[in-house]
Amino acid sequence: MQLARVIGDVVATLKDANLTGIKLLLLQPIDAAGQPSGRTLVALDSVGAGVDEEVFFVKGREAAFPFYPGEPPADATVVGIVDERHVPGQTIVNPSA
Repeated sequence: MQLARVIGDVVATLKDANLTGIKLLLLQPIDAAGQPSGRTLVALDSVGAGVDEEVFFVKGREAAFPFYPGEPPADATVVGIVDERHVPGQTIVNPSA
């Protein structure tokens, strides 16, 4: 799992039928300090996350698991919304929580 901030959503009127009804989010991966880390990506949303929320996501084959028995074509899925993180010496609260 990796941490990310939701920076937007993606609207696609023409897409694979297995993606019907699934929200697409634009994510910016972040490090433990909350700083951008890596390239932005599009992920499916399995938890109802929104813009500016801090989330954690999975990549690879596991990205389709939250939608079982369906099998949407996915290589990244948001599986949780972060309320707060504890890093030695600090507590970081998700401002949108």
